[in-house]
Amino acid sequence: MRRRLRDLFRARHPTRVVVAGFLAAIIVGTLLLWLPAASAGPGSAPIGTALFTATSSVTLTGLALADPAEHWSGFGHLVILLLVQVGGFGLMTGASLLFLLAARRLGLRGRLAAQAETHAIDLGDVRRVVLGVGALTLAFEAATALAIGLRLGIGGDVSPARAAWLGIFHAVTAFNDAGITIFSGGLVPYVTDGWIVAAISIAVVAGGLGFPVWLDMARRDRRPNRWTLHTKLTLATTGILLLVGVVAITALEWTNHGTLGTLDPEGRITAGAFAGVMPRTAGFNAVDYGAMRPETLLVTDVLMFIGGGSGATAGGIKVATLAVLMLVVWSEVRGQPDVVAFRRRIPVSARRQALSIAVVSAATVLAGTLALMLLSDLGLSDALFEVVSAFSTAGLSTGVTPDLSTPAHVLLGVLMFIGRVGPLTLGVALVLRESEPRFRHPEERPIIG
Repeated sequence: MRRRLRDLFRARHPTRVVVAGFLAAIIVGTLLLWLPAASAGPGSAPIGTALFTATSSVTLTGLALADPAEHWSGFGHLVILLLVQVGGFGLMTGASLLFLLAARRLGLRGRLAAQAETHAIDLGDVRRVVLGVGALTLAFEAATALAIGLRLGIGGDVSPARAAWLGIFHAVTAFNDAGITIFSGGLVPYVTDGWIVAAISIAVVAGGLGFPVWLDMARRDRRPNRWTLHTKLTLATTGILLLVGVVAITALEWTNHGTLGTLDPEGRITAGAFAGVMPRTAGFNAVDYGAMRPETLLVTDVLMFIGGGSGATAGGIKVATLAVLMLVVWSEVRGQPDVVAFRRRIPVSARRQALSIAVVSAATVLAGTLALMLLSDLGLSDALFEVVSAFSTAGLSTGVTPDLSTPAHVLLGVLMFIGRVGPLTLGVALVLRESEPRFRHPEERPIIG
């Protein structure tokens, strides 16, 4: 047994540590939420509800079988908060450490290449990385908690202590892109409250950019010309996706009386902007997604599937993956053999890894959608939305989650877990398996297209 444990945590298998850590957190969270003290009602919550909630919290998804504000007690809310914090902080720290471990396995040339690309992570300074993640997390969460707490304490009808607690809880779930709220009625009552909407949206975007981006910008004295290629691609692609999401969702839902149509123009813009930011895999909903047009749901599907930045609290295939794939297509259209962005050539290995992650993720979503349709009476649109939301750990829902069968809930739980650890572990595994071939086969070109 001791030998097996030692083999499990060997550096040559760093992805196993991430998987084991998430599983352990889910098990502990399930047991705590199963306690009678965690339930707002008499007795303990059903074990299935506790397991689903713990999985949703640790994987930073936000899907729920019951209203968190009504179903869980104060102790239950505290457990959920801690699970979200562990899932978010652990993921960001784990991502940085895994990249460090991966770089150590590439040999001297590979390590130097990785260090030249990041410019931010010293291969030997693990302590600084962890402290940097902690400082970044606490800074954003404290600022968001202060903003929300002051707004509720001054302009709301809650006590200062309650306002402070609500500020802290939603700051943690916003920065970690978990999308869990303990407001009674969710964020619907605050759909036109620009202060709360802006505070949560900024925290969501900040958490979704990823720690490597923030560290790079901090170390480079905020000089854009010295940022790494990863930082430039992440910022540029995130900006485009945010603009597309806000404009598309606001325009499509402008006259829909089930969502934005009943609000005044200013309120429609505020609510539409909030709905355009949430597919960064945050999961907060201030409007009824079940009443959205099919076109809007499809746009949201695409945005959720893409997700946020690498090494971030967000899920999805990541914006850098999308950027690399789009650059590959653009290079092929122009007939250029090299893929270039910001005067930097992207290596073939990175292109293969991006394609592998995108294809595996798309296949997972396709298989999950088919399975959910077989396990329920959902149509294609609702089933696809639920599966993409679970896999990308977005947590948005058209409201069908509580009514699904137990096998369907198990399927969604598995998708949430795969979506949280899958792209990360797959990406690192691909890096770890890089090697120079000892021979090459004869080349022959198949017919494409």
